[in-house]
Amino acid sequence: MYPRLFEMLFVSLHANSQCVMNIPSFESDYNNGAHPEVLRRLVETNPEQSASYGYDVWSESARTKIREACDCPEADIYFLVGGTQANATVIDAMLRPYQAVIAVETAHINVHESGAIEASGHKVIPLPSHEGRMEANDLRAYLHRFFADSTWEHMAVPGMVYVTMPTELGTIYNKEELEAIYDVCRECKMSLYVDGARLAYGLMAKGCDLDLSWLARHCDAFYIGGTKCGALCGEAVVFPKGAPQGFFPHVKAHGALLAKSRLAGVQFDALFTDGLYFCIGRHAIDMAMKLRDIFHSHGYELKPSPTNQQFVVLENAQMDELMKHVLFETWEPLDNTHTLCRFVTSWATTEEDLQVLSKALESVHS
Repeated sequence: MYPRLFEMLFVSLHANSQCVMNIPSFESDYNNGAHPEVLRRLVETNPEQSASYGYDVWSESARTKIREACDCPEADIYFLVGGTQANATVIDAMLRPYQAVIAVETAHINVHESGAIEASGHKVIPLPSHEGRMEANDLRAYLHRFFADSTWEHMAVPGMVYVTMPTELGTIYNKEELEAIYDVCRECKMSLYVDGARLAYGLMAKGCDLDLSWLARHCDAFYIGGTKCGALCGEAVVFPKGAPQGFFPHVKAHGALLAKSRLAGVQFDALFTDGLYFCIGRHAIDMAMKLRDIFHSHGYELKPSPTNQQFVVLENAQMDELMKHVLFETWEPLDNTHTLCRFVTSWATTEEDLQVLSKALESVHS
């Protein structure tokens, strides 16, 4: 009964949303609901009662599957409500009150999290961004300068390095780059934390030479994004070597704890069954590469990105006209007549969406 009821509801809601918006959206990878298989499992398990606060059977099953995927049986795993809460909670829990976190200037925690890290008392120290990436040489040089200053004890002391995989600009790290950063962290007795809000799309990107198992061995904490990768909400925070003491109360104190923990548990259990998480990533990448080809075929310039985020330079007049046909995000003005725009694919992007985009680009040029 429930699956059929859900199917009818999903079709109805999808149709209604299309009627309201009437045009395909490439604004983000979390403006749809959840992958149908995730929703099916939520409906299927809905009549059952469960324990709360992470002790439900689905959360434990999801932890087991994630540990297997990471080849890390000793990992501690917690399910938090969202990306900002995950970042603020992990960083606050892993740092002493006087410590700071280092990130590139384009990092999410430095730009788009409304001062959430600083609100917990930790300074964000920005380094140069190289197409969204941090370079180990920049990190080492900064730390050398910092500790060479005889007054360093009067400053916010670096205690952690934060990177995203993939980056805010759609680029990815390779093994050599991440390992070099991790080496510097270990030399300086600092933690390395990897924000994986879009991790599925980074791992499935062409040219990515690392996997979950490798990542678990080369950082102190990371999270597996659910919100942007097929779930309604929720992120899985992984501590490969064990969580810091008192992490659970830190989660609750930051408002990141789900009382109905089954909501996250069921979703991640579904995402890590039969490789669904990676299939979602692969589909979005396939759609992004086709989207990229469409823009190239119409003579547009794109920034390098092997992931589901594609950045296109548009003349403002073309941008305004294109917005009548598809939704996308304006990223930043480049000059008085050009704007860098972002187009994002997800599990929900269809061939039909891409066809609408292609026809829209034809009409813009006609």
